[in-house]
Amino acid sequence: MSDPIKKGEPHHTYGEYCGWPEDQRWELIDGVAYDMSPAPSRKHQALSMEVSRQISNFLKGNPRRVYHAPFDVRLPAFFNQEDGEIDTVVQPDIVVVCNREKLDERGCRGAPDWVIEILSPHTLQKDLKVKSVLYGKHGVRELWFLHPIDRSVMVFVLGPGGGYGRPRFYGPEDRVESSAVPGLTIDMKTAFEEAER
Repeated sequence: MSDPIKKGEPHHTYGEYCGWPEDQRWELIDGVAYDMSPAPSRKHQALSMEVSRQISNFLKGNPRRVYHAPFDVRLPAFFNQEDGEIDTVVQPDIVVVCNREKLDERGCRGAPDWVIEILSPHTLQKDLKVKSVLYGKHGVRELWFLHPIDRSVMVFVLGPGGGYGRPRFYGPEDRVESSAVPGLTIDMKTAFEEAER
């Protein structure tokens, strides 16, 4: 897990975050700043691009939107919290937003409907232990973890009472259907093959 790197005070907000150097990537989780470097590997980027491409092709002409990192997702603690006071800002690898009212020039304010994180040694523990709880708490309807080395997919779906139940697991030959975007299926064989090229 990447150690949190604190900039000045131990609790940070989106207001401070906006003033940090643009050539650095950070995430804030409950006010703790996490350094997002080093940059993702080539395999990570290729997998992200291919999955984003498949989603984008499906959504063409659709009001839903797909974005890939770096893309800020601000998760306010309560409905009318001022942007500058928000202390949780993440940059998922891929997000799908069904409600366009959540989108603005800064990114997304509120939970996306679907988040895809691509696991890497640098972020593995944070993604699986910290961000999965965070996404469930904020109401992300569907969460996928893609493992480029194991060529596997772990899918969580938000339960009726909030939080995620047991994940579903898929392998490198599977076609995985999204519950957040009915009818959309990701061809993981093609995605993992593209990552290996």
